[in-house]
Amino acid sequence: MSMAGNLRKVTHLSGVGGLRKVARLARRRPRVDLSHPARSPLGSSVVNCVTYREGARVPGGSDLVDAVERVRKHGDGFVWLGLHEPTDQEFAGIAELFDLHPLAVEDAVEAHQRPKLERYGETLFAVFKTVCYVEHEELTATSEVVNTGEIMVFVGGDFVITVRHGMHGSLGPLREELEADPQQLAKGPAAVLHAIADHVVDDYLLVTDSVQADIDQVEMDVFAENGARADPGRIYQLKRELLELKRAVVPLGRPVEDLATRPIRVVDPEIQAYFRDVLDHLMRAKEQIASFDELLNSILQAHLAQVTVAQNEDMRKITAWAAVIAVPTMVCGVYGMNFDHMPELHWRLGYPLVIGVMAVACLALYRGFRRSGWL
Repeated sequence: MSMAGNLRKVTHLSGVGGLRKVARLARRRPRVDLSHPARSPLGSSVVNCVTYREGARVPGGSDLVDAVERVRKHGDGFVWLGLHEPTDQEFAGIAELFDLHPLAVEDAVEAHQRPKLERYGETLFAVFKTVCYVEHEELTATSEVVNTGEIMVFVGGDFVITVRHGMHGSLGPLREELEADPQQLAKGPAAVLHAIADHVVDDYLLVTDSVQADIDQVEMDVFAENGARADPGRIYQLKRELLELKRAVVPLGRPVEDLATRPIRVVDPEIQAYFRDVLDHLMRAKEQIASFDELLNSILQAHLAQVTVAQNEDMRKITAWAAVIAVPTMVCGVYGMNFDHMPELHWRLGYPLVIGVMAVACLALYRGFRRSGWL
């Protein structure tokens, strides 16, 4: 039975003693490498459980309880446990093993949390909103542009627990990058927290660059020759998606600033220098989002102004043609009355003369309106 399968039985066992029974069961069969899939092929929420010592991955598929016991016995190294959308039952035994605060556990399981940083005793709890750009051939009024997820991180002196929600933001590639840099990984759990924060913020910058391309396209369409007929729904859709991105990026400023400046026991001062770089990138993303919001407001106002101008143009054309048609209507109205005594009624040239007068009057009005730009 695999380590992931055994952890599903945690809720049926109590305390560390029950978890040791799970560990003994886990040693009977080889374990499956769960580094990269979004969820375990065995149906568990466990993605991976790895022990690191001196910046190197400890070989062997050790189970969670044994890994924690060895790390605490030797007093060096840490355990990185990765989970994807765990249930209350799946997370209960893990919370008991690492003595996690119930409020933090509830936030990690329920998700839909605001980015934040909280300290519970010796444990640091951080929430990050992940974002990804949704590719689309053409932006419409219903296109999804930004998709969001969440990563919760528990950081202690000898462990890191990552809880991921959503179908994007896999930490498998990030784990490989860290393992390729043992000097950085040797700095402990805080190095993993920094790598996650840096990874999330870098994704913000990638998404903002992609959103900028959509905004540029909308701007070109609005200021094109027939810009007044552009669909305003696309602008509103971009503003809604930008608001979703803003909710992920803006609240993260205070937590990252705390990690970069305030003394925190589980974060080494050397790591805080790296968080200052993350904060700088985050500020850049916030500034881009703010500028996008202002630009979209300007584009929307310009579009509404173009629509107003186009409507005025249409009204002027309608008025001009109505004036041109009014002349023959007036003359025909006079000669259409049923009176016996009317001027030039029996004159042979009366009809062509009236037609000529109407044609000349209409042509004069047409040229006048054309010269003034109404037609």
